[in-house]
Amino acid sequence: MRLTRVGSKKNPIYRVVVADSRSPRDGRFIEIVGRYNPQTDPSTIEFDEAKVKDWLGKGVQPSGAVARLLKAANVERG
Repeated sequence: MRLTRVGSKKNPIYRVVVADSRSPRDGRFIEIVGRYNPQTDPSTIEFDEAKVKDWLGKGVQPSGAVARLLKAANVERG
């Protein structure tokens, strides 16, 4: 589970996706499970909790950044 960048130049917005570790950062992914916009004040963090818990229950490892976002959004691990 990791972030993939969308948005225009100098305007980063991220999707939280479940992807194979071998695929490129902005490449192929399996499912979108959330969004993160660091430019709003406070930052917008949205997750589909059911999907996140399902994937974590299947053994998906979140990246460091996604783990911090999950903690900030109070999403409990599967």
